[in-house]
Amino acid sequence: MSLAYRSNADFASLNHAMRVPLSAEIHSRPFLQLQAPESLTHFALYVKQEQPSQKQHRSSQHDILQQLCMHYGVAVPHAQARYFFHDFGQFRLKWECHTEFATYTFVEQGQPDTPCDLAVQRTPLQQVPQEWLAGLHGKIIVAAHVLLCKGRADDDASTAAIRSLFQGKSLVCSNVGSGAEVWTDFLIQPDGFSRFVVRDLQLREYQAGRLVGRLLEIETYRMMALLGLPQAEATQPELNGIENELAELTALLVQNDQSDTNPRATPEDQGLLHRITSLAARLEKISVNNSYRFAASQAYFSLVQARIQELREVRIEGMPTLAEFMGRRLAPAMHTCTSVARRQETLAQRIARSNDLLRTRVGIEQERQNRKILQSLDTRAAQQLRLQQAVEGLSAVAISYYTLGLIGYAGKAMKAANLPVNPDVLTGIAVPLVITGVWLGLRRLHNQLTGHGAKG
Repeated sequence: MSLAYRSNADFASLNHAMRVPLSAEIHSRPFLQLQAPESLTHFALYVKQEQPSQKQHRSSQHDILQQLCMHYGVAVPHAQARYFFHDFGQFRLKWECHTEFATYTFVEQGQPDTPCDLAVQRTPLQQVPQEWLAGLHGKIIVAAHVLLCKGRADDDASTAAIRSLFQGKSLVCSNVGSGAEVWTDFLIQPDGFSRFVVRDLQLREYQAGRLVGRLLEIETYRMMALLGLPQAEATQPELNGIENELAELTALLVQNDQSDTNPRATPEDQGLLHRITSLAARLEKISVNNSYRFAASQAYFSLVQARIQELREVRIEGMPTLAEFMGRRLAPAMHTCTSVARRQETLAQRIARSNDLLRTRVGIEQERQNRKILQSLDTRAAQQLRLQQAVEGLSAVAISYYTLGLIGYAGKAMKAANLPVNPDVLTGIAVPLVITGVWLGLRRLHNQLTGHGAKG
């Protein structure tokens, strides 16, 4: 036995650090076990934050759960827990913490043979502390009552009673899972809750819990997906303004091109470039503010579609299905978010192209100006060279003049020393020699300096 235990311990040491948590993730949110008749109240609490942080979000949601557990003297789950279930006696609670919200599902066993209109009035919410509920004001994104009852498809009286629970004209109904009927209108009733009725025709074990869980997920993800719609609608006027200003700037750019047969950048182009850069910054800010919400809305919409497919709906004659309702009501809202996101991308590309075009024009003009500066520098260098050559000629004459003067003084000194030297003749003979020597010396010095400059 010890050897087997030691072998298992050695094997466990080889596990990846995330093997157990990842394996448990698929089982982290089990469905409720429901048996008709049951009454459920479902909340989704959305805590909006300027900078979404998973740690802060969980902390806020755990604080809300902790207040409820402390009221009943129940141990609070671990701070990193994302799922919690407990039977409080009067009701059962299932709590789940998601990325942006947390859900509370309260379940209470109903009384058999209770009419629907009376059963819907008795909800688990009546067992929950009112002080705790008052503290949730302004954070609830989803609130729904679900009535799970037994019935028969041919019971016209029960069907009429279920219809009377919904006051809206957009009643949705379908057979799901080959064993139940789902009734809802997705409207918030006068009591502030949306309402679902699930009539159990012949559901097998655990099917009721899975069915109700999918319905509540559809309602929750539907509302979370719609959070992107107000942001998309508010963004469209801003995009219209940016688009109109970009069209104006583009027209000015084209006008400058057509005003001259040889288009060149003008001082106004610097102003245009600044305005286009400002447009790009404004659009980037809008995109950053919208990117998370739009991506989340698309993810929630995909979950809604997946959950509806899992229902395996069968139409009831004369009634729209959940899939049809979502395709007619939710899909257009999601298409609006998608179109705004694509419009942002397209507008950003147009601004980038205009920016590149204007920067190219400004860059070409700067190169042309630099070329003119280099040409003027070359002209100045040529003038300086000619001036230098003229100065070199004058320098040779000056040096030769002073050298010949020294030779003349030397001749006079030799004559005074009674040497047979004529100073004038000596100076005359030395003139061509001195001039030639000075000129050759200056040229040699010039060549040496030029050689060092070229090597440097």
